[in-house]
Amino acid sequence: MTDHQTAPPVEAVPDTPPYRPSIRRDVSVPALLAGVICIAVGFSGPLVVVLAAAAAGHLDAAHTSSWIWAVSMGCGVTCFALSWRTRTPVIVAWSTPGAALLVTSLGAYPYREAVGAFLLCGVAVTVFGVTGLFGRLIRAIPAGIVNAMLAGILFSFGVGIFSALHSAPVLVLGSFAAFLAAKRLLPRYAVPLALLTGAVLAAATIGLPLHLGGGGLVHPVLTTPAFSWPATVGLALPLTLVALASQNAPGLGVLRASGYQPDDRLLVTATGAVSVLLAPFGSPGVNLAAITAAICTSPESHPDPRRRYIAGMSTGVLYLVVGTFGGVLVSLFTGLPPALIAVIAGVALLAALQSSLAAAVADESDRDGAVVTFLATASGMTLLGIGSAFWGLLLGLATHFVLGRRR
Repeated sequence: MTDHQTAPPVEAVPDTPPYRPSIRRDVSVPALLAGVICIAVGFSGPLVVVLAAAAAGHLDAAHTSSWIWAVSMGCGVTCFALSWRTRTPVIVAWSTPGAALLVTSLGAYPYREAVGAFLLCGVAVTVFGVTGLFGRLIRAIPAGIVNAMLAGILFSFGVGIFSALHSAPVLVLGSFAAFLAAKRLLPRYAVPLALLTGAVLAAATIGLPLHLGGGGLVHPVLTTPAFSWPATVGLALPLTLVALASQNAPGLGVLRASGYQPDDRLLVTATGAVSVLLAPFGSPGVNLAAITAAICTSPESHPDPRRRYIAGMSTGVLYLVVGTFGGVLVSLFTGLPPALIAVIAGVALLAALQSSLAAAVADESDRDGAVVTFLATASGMTLLGIGSAFWGLLLGLATHFVLGRRR
């Protein structure tokens, strides 16, 4: 080409059009079913802890129903609104470790003072969210350690598939075989087909007692909070630590490990504010979920991460339905066979467990801390009323810091 010749114009490559979310286009059966599985997991096991805590606090049926109504409404509103607002599968739940703490503590205080402690806990969580302090701490944690924590949380669910073999071998093996076959032929519908197969096998072998309770609509009971120093120290402080360390930290970690960039200020502030509003109705607080969030953030919910927010919205709608008709649907979920819940929750979380394990050991510099985090989290230990996810993070970070300085 001579100097006086001009180069031919380069053809412009058109930009890829930005993705425009549309609920009508993004909705899918697997995403909707992910919401059903979240609710089934949430109400089949943790609800028993809530009922035990209510019994320990000597609550009557009306106040117990109001408690379940309040946490269900709080979870439903925040799941739906935050998933729609952020286009991220944001899953909110009540704190099972918090409910376990109340089993041993609630009876020691008058109920009005306990409600006051619930309110103070919500205020404290809201302050941590608004200031952004909590999010800055979470973002400073290496990705390998976050993924190891998630893998440790999910480990028991993977093992649970095979732990249930002794009680219902036909159900477990049949559901798992259906999952593998569908994963090979119809991967998007692997979990729904496993659930359908499990339900049929449960009905044919161990029974499927779908008892519907009565009572109709739940009538929430408003309790005027009272405040005392003993309840503040004995309930509000440990509930706040549990909400932040055992729930919100793993919840943000699950979203990060799944490739999302959660707005920690929005999520923590919203759940804290809703907890404040619902505390007078008996709610100890709602916070980001980890285990059920992993169901909705996994590829089983939808292969396209941008369309998984539908699972969060589906979970929110179902929470609202369960809270409104608690007497009927809570009985339904608590009546599902434990083996069926174990195998469906396990297969729904296999993909998330696999990806988190791979990411945990991907970076050699984080590997020592990640292994310690995984082992401590998977142990299920509880120390000072705080669950293993927090201690796994703490011990993993300590290992990472000590060995990192040596290198």
